Amino acid sequence: MTGVPGRVFIARLAGVAVFDPAGDQVGRVRDVVVALRLGARPPRVLGLVVEVAPRRPVFLPITRVTVVEADAIVFDGRLNVRRFQKREAETLVIAEMLDRTVRLVEGDEPVVVVDVAMEPTRTRDWLLSKVAVSRAVRGGRLRRRGETFVVDWDAVHGFSAVEYGQGAAGLIAAFERMKPADLAGVVHELPEKRRDEVARALDDERLADVLEELPQDDQVEILGRLEVERAADVLEAMDPDDAADLLGELPTEQRERLLTLMEPQDAAPVRRLLTYPDYSAGGLMTTDPVVVPPDATVAEALARIRNPDLNPALAAQVYVCRPPTATPTGRYLGTVHFQRLLREAPPTLVSGIVDTELDPLRPAVSLEAVATYLATYNLVAGAVVDENGHLLGSVTIDDVLDHMLPVDWRENAMEAAAEGTGDPEEEALRGGPAAGGERDTTDRQGR
Repeated sequence: MTGVPGRVFIARLAGVAVFDPAGDQVGRVRDVVVALRLGARPPRVLGLVVEVAPRRPVFLPITRVTVVEADAIVFDGRLNVRRFQKREAETLVIAEMLDRTVRLVEGDEPVVVVDVAMEPTRTRDWLLSKVAVSRAVRGGRLRRRGETFVVDWDAVHGFSAVEYGQGAAGLIAAFERMKPADLAGVVHELPEKRRDEVARALDDERLADVLEELPQDDQVEILGRLEVERAADVLEAMDPDDAADLLGELPTEQRERLLTLMEPQDAAPVRRLLTYPDYSAGGLMTTDPVVVPPDATVAEALARIRNPDLNPALAAQVYVCRPPTATPTGRYLGTVHFQRLLREAPPTLVSGIVDTELDPLRPAVSLEAVATYLATYNLVAGAVVDENGHLLGSVTIDDVLDHMLPVDWRENAMEAAAEGTGDPEEEALRGGPAAGGERDTTDRQGR
């Protein structure tokens, strides 16, 4: 094995790109799989969990890894494309070991796991060798980190015990750079206990983003396990249309309680959305499009759509309305697409370049009619206006696709598995029956 350092701290591998011998990226590291052993014997590293497109975790045996660097993992080109399923005797380092409370053998002092290191042996095996820990300092109900230091694996004990209230700060830090959709894939795969701990540890905004990317069953389960006040805060942080979709899956009594706990200005648009049928323009729309008054300049409109937190489909146009500019707005005057904004001088008033010829959508029109409208006019979003000429919101192409796909499309995408023949090397490492399909990633390029 070439390019292998003497010691690798595993949390730092999260998100590292994985390449085949030809230099093509095939995925990113999600976790490391190990087998715990009796006594103080260091666990043996079995392999890596690598996320490949589309958001599928697969198992890469450690014996096939040829290079381990800070910004790249290279393997020999053979990859089993069967979806990774953790087995009973296996442990995931990042998902299950980080943030655990273990005890030092000397003095039996409790410490919190910050990271775990692995090292290669002369026989080409990899073993867990070191544990980075911190002294747990409690402040109120929260556990804070104190002094951090590194000890040998056999200097601590307690990894095999089930721990409740484990916390998830280390796991979240390891995946901090992940996009919400990718982090949702990680959360979907976690055991129920760890999923609850991660949900409690994420801040409201991040948890809201992740919930929006999860299957509805996962959304309902996670929200239902939160304290009701926290659940209301998370709903406030979600896009109103996503919050309405989630609340629509809850029993009436639970839904009304959460709406009552939400801030009135956040609950009001969600309540409006809940009055429309699910598969109508009103039920699909978001109530937070980019709206500017007619005396706004092109420079002001461009500044609004430069917001990095704005959905790209929503940023593709601004809607020009008379005050008030919060939905439901004053009279809707028309739409200005971002390409038109780019062609005009910054001081130009948007009222002079507004497109008034495109008829807006009505809230009662069907999903099929919305899809036809967007396809006919080559749009990524369309205005929804009531019979009195007030802008109610905007329907974006991503919401249309979300509702046109099967209800369980997110879950199917996360759980899709490939079929094929067995992988003897993987099964020899993991000690289970062979299944799945292996491919040589260099074959597709004739190498």
